[in-house]
Amino acid sequence: MTNAKYFLAGLLASSALTGSVVFAETIAITNAKIETVGRLGTIANGNLIITDGKITALGANVAIPANARIMDAKGGVVTPGLIASSSSLAAAEIEQVLQTRDDRSGALSSGFDIQYSINPQSPLIPLARQSGLTRAVATPVLTRSPGGHADDSGAYDSAGGGGGGEGDPSLFAGQAAIVRLASKDTDLVERARVAVTLDLGEAGASAAGGSRGASLVLVRAALEDARAYSRNRAAYEDGGTREFGLSRVDLDALVPVVQGKTPLLIRVHSAPDIRQALRLAREEKLQIILEGAEEAWIVAKEIAAAGVPVLIDAQASLPAAFESRGARLDNAARLHAAGVKFAIIGSRDFNNVRQARLDAGLAVAHGLPYQAALASLTANPASIWGMSDVGSLDVGKTADVVVWNGDPLETSSWPNAVFIKGVEQTASVRAFELRDRYASSSSNGYSPAYR
Repeated sequence: MTNAKYFLAGLLASSALTGSVVFAETIAITNAKIETVGRLGTIANGNLIITDGKITALGANVAIPANARIMDAKGGVVTPGLIASSSSLAAAEIEQVLQTRDDRSGALSSGFDIQYSINPQSPLIPLARQSGLTRAVATPVLTRSPGGHADDSGAYDSAGGGGGGEGDPSLFAGQAAIVRLASKDTDLVERARVAVTLDLGEAGASAAGGSRGASLVLVRAALEDARAYSRNRAAYEDGGTREFGLSRVDLDALVPVVQGKTPLLIRVHSAPDIRQALRLAREEKLQIILEGAEEAWIVAKEIAAAGVPVLIDAQASLPAAFESRGARLDNAARLHAAGVKFAIIGSRDFNNVRQARLDAGLAVAHGLPYQAALASLTANPASIWGMSDVGSLDVGKTADVVVWNGDPLETSSWPNAVFIKGVEQTASVRAFELRDRYASSSSNGYSPAYR
């Protein structure tokens, strides 16, 4: 009996350290407007029951288990946890301080694996949860390009060259990972290598020496190298193959892409470049996801016909570059009308991750149906990235749940509670901790304003 007692204590201690749950409590969220973003639609006033990390019941007349901890939503809104569809969250800290930017590929290209850059102690993770985010897809950014051009996130690297080969320009930024934003977890990576990121358009042209045509030739050559490498791995190891433009690590990352098992996340902006991306996918038999796509509305029918999902910034309305001069605020509404599956990504600014839900509200103001806007933050990114257990609220789903004090697409609304895998997350963020630390008077005689 004594051994069993210590074994149980050990399990519970392990749970406290890792954030995993051995025996989770039962939680009843009551008196809530439940936006399921799924088959049950909107439940005007209902209850949602969480047991052992799963949703076990929800509806207008759901009985409350006797052992449940009751959380009264007081008429607030309950939604699935929001998903950041493309972000540097947890892989970078300060945008303009390159030493904190572990979202960059360095000497690699497609072989860079961002899962090893994820920092579970990043102070930006609690801040993200304050925006209702429960998961994020960490996607790398293009490290460098000849002549020291700025990358797509504003970071700057004066080093020329690129990639993992003989100084060849690198258009591939690396491999993405799905990250769980739970407190106390020491390993946040839910699934790694979920996509390989590629920059086309102006960024790709810059990496290829200034030519869009050259960038596409280089991409196709890299894909052909990956096919040849996958057919002749043994010969490659023995030095019996032709020289390839990428390193073995980079080629290994591209093999599942050319096999159609892993999608290529293509950052592209103008309508002509989007058409080139669709053509690349068609001719090379690739799965692709488009990111950016400010001019996607122009070619929405073509994107829909190809069945390609899109990650967009719904706030983009001014031409940040020549390639996005057709940006407009009803891009999301037009994509929805054409039948394109899309997710709203908001800002890659690490301190501004709340922007996605506010941009979704902006898209509603410009013609996007409200339920489609909610789906662009939850169900759609879950579907795009293969997260079948989250993204909507239903019995049997993982309990990534947010309780809001109002409409989640309104600027004045904030979460009252955030649950990840059925565990209520701490509401504390570094800014709140600093506020509380210096809010009261101290013995040194300084006034609160100057301590």
